[in-house]
Amino acid sequence: MKTIETGLPGVLIHVPRIFSDTRGSFFEAYSDTRPVDRHAAFKVAQVNVSESSQFVLRGLHFQNPRPQAKLVWVLEGEVFDVAVDIRRGSPTFGRWEATYLSRKNRRQMFVPAGFAHGFQVVSNSATFCYACSEPYRAECDRVIPFNDPAFGIEWPEPQRALLSDKDAAAKSVSDMLEHLPSA
Repeated sequence: MKTIETGLPGVLIHVPRIFSDTRGSFFEAYSDTRPVDRHAAFKVAQVNVSESSQFVLRGLHFQNPRPQAKLVWVLEGEVFDVAVDIRRGSPTFGRWEATYLSRKNRRQMFVPAGFAHGFQVVSNSATFCYACSEPYRAECDRVIPFNDPAFGIEWPEPQRALLSDKDAAAKSVSDMLEHLPSA
């Protein structure tokens, strides 16, 4: 496994070794023996799978209190995946990192606790997998608009984004300050 550090501390891109032959392929998606975060151990508490059609945009989601770290990857299709530092007091507050995750490249992104996360489907459809360090808690669930000007994220198809009602009604980060995690 190759790990690529990004411009945001703790946000990592993993490129797994893929073993292929005439029968198909195999790769290790997760092992508790490999450190995914150099600052703390990552324990999986919940694994989620979402299926989405082209242009669906999910996010920017986070959980606070009880923030979740996430290891994410695509089982089918391709997405543009984003992590945003929303930790109050962080020197990188408001900065974001993005990468394309696909079935073909098998890349994974590690999103530390305290970061917002979102993705947009760029293929006809996508099956997306999230390994989370904390279980989902509806009372802690928060969302910031994907196109909040405070971040300036360069989404591939923002004008075609298909949003859930929850995502469409999201409040700006400036209106969510009391709900943001601390650095």
